[in-house]
Amino acid sequence: MQFLVKAYDGEGMLEKRMEVRPRHLEGMQKMLSHIVMAGGLLDEAGKMKGSALVLDFESRAELDDYIANEPYVLEKVWEKIEVEPINVVIAGGEFVKK
Repeated sequence: MQFLVKAYDGEGMLEKRMEVRPRHLEGMQKMLSHIVMAGGLLDEAGKMKGSALVLDFESRAELDDYIANEPYVLEKVWEKIEVEPINVVIAGGEFVKK
């Protein structure tokens, strides 16, 4: 199952985000097999205000476990998280066959 995750930082959390970011990226490195796409959401000034991820897990429960242990969640950087199932058709410039 693939999921689109949009996670928005709390107000004034840019400094905290940057402090926690190395742990966040370390966690991402460990779960590369689940990541279809990941990146930072930017405000009008080009500063990070959240994250957008497309993740592939066997179940919503596995996704929820990842989210519960995400450093940005544990450190309260992300204030609002939206999750929607998604059907990825093209990734990395190629059609995905599932």
